[in-house]
This record gives sequence, C-alpha cells and structure tokens, in this order.
Amino acid sequence: MVESPKETVEELKTAWKKLWKERFDDRERAEGIAVADYSSLFVDQGTIIHATRDFKALNFKEILERHQIDNAERFIQPDPHVGGWNKFIRKEITNQKPNRKKRAEAYRPEKKEPQQPKKGGRGWLHR
Repeated sequence: MVESPKETVEELKTAWKKLWKERFDDRERAEGIAVADYSSLFVDQGTIIHATRDFKALNFKEILERHQIDNAERFIQPDPHVGGWNKFIRKEITNQKPNRKKRAEAYRPEKKEPQQPKKGGRGWLHR
C-alpha cells in the first residue's frame, strides 16, 4: 500500500511535534536532547536537537527531501527572515482600511441649517 505524499508529510509532522514536545532540556549545557528514537526523522535517542552555539539545527525541509517528497516547500512555512505567512497577513490583510466610512455616510441623514432662535436666544419672557 503506497501512501500519498500528503499522508507521509502529516505523519512526519506529528513525529516532529512529538520530538520537540518530549525533548530533554539540559540547562547546564544549554541544549535539547532527543528522548527516544525517531527513525522517520533520522534522529536517534540522545541526539542533540537544539543547542545555543556552533550547532546545525534540525530542518524539517531537509527531512522531507530525504524522504524524496517533491515540492517540500509547499508543506512547510517559509523562513521568517524571508517573510512567512504571518508577515504577509500582518502587512497585506490586516492593514487594509475598512470601507465603512463611505457606506456610513450614505445612510446618514442630511444636517439641516439651524433656525434663528426666538428672542435672540434669550428665551420667552414671563411676567
């Protein structure tokens, strides 16, 4: 039974999330270590998956390419430095000015000119 690339990517994503969720954080050495074997991700138990210095981090795109998945870019978000989906949403979609102003003015009643007040604005005189 041959799996489709989408199903393979979904399985790899769940394994990827599980890897990062279950990692052991060594605070003395400032690194994250894999707790179990993740053969689908090519990570063995005890492999350093995150470190602060002189370390090549794991890349999900490279894992997809090792599994020979075509167009791996369409299954993952773009790099945030290049500008990901969130940056696109922030710049292009949320900054659009709403068109409410023109529409609200169409339903607003016209202002009438105020009439001249009686008695020059002093009101009625009572005796």
